[in-house]
Amino acid sequence: MRLPIDTLWREFLDHLPLIAILRGIQPAEAVAMAQALCAAGFRCLEVPLNSPAALESIARIRDRFEDRLLIGAGTVLNLDEVNAAFGVGALLVVSPNSKPEVIRAVKSAGMISIPGFATPTEAFAALDAGADALKLFPAEQAAPAVLRAFKAVLPPAVPVIAVGGISSENMASYRACGAAGFGIGTSLYRPGASAEEVHRRATEMVAAWHECQVSAQRMS
Repeated sequence: MRLPIDTLWREFLDHLPLIAILRGIQPAEAVAMAQALCAAGFRCLEVPLNSPAALESIARIRDRFEDRLLIGAGTVLNLDEVNAAFGVGALLVVSPNSKPEVIRAVKSAGMISIPGFATPTEAFAALDAGADALKLFPAEQAAPAVLRAFKAVLPPAVPVIAVGGISSENMASYRACGAAGFGIGTSLYRPGASAEEVHRRATEMVAAWHECQVSAQRMS
């Protein structure tokens, strides 16, 4: 039975706010990769729409894991892609940019919206359009101190997910400056990787997140 989207969203934020970005994945390996991520403790993944047959991969994962995973479509750029993502059962829409009409369409369809931003202007425009969270992208371009400055002016309750160049080595720095979670791409999955390799990397990322949490609690 499919869990309500708000339940999956809250579990993601509360327990393990890490998004696995499976860019370049093929439909034939989608279920095995999702299983490897689930076994490591991940609650959320996205398949970017510029991956081969991305909609088929999303549909296959949804059919097997809709009660366990918050399944997303990534690199969603226009209204047609929003509709396509909704049509295959995606619950989450992630974009590299902040396009108000895309955000509004995502929310009208009852999905979670995480648009990308790199400036305060983009962040507030996204929030005005109804975004549920913000994707700091690319994180390599914004040092942790920049994220801290953004957080000083953004509403405190808005989750900021750092994406782009995130690894187990730099996660703690962004977490200390206000990142609520992370999107993890090539540090976790590259085309051609085995499910065993992805599981190992995912386990390392989960451990790094928990270490961040312990450090944050000590500092509070």
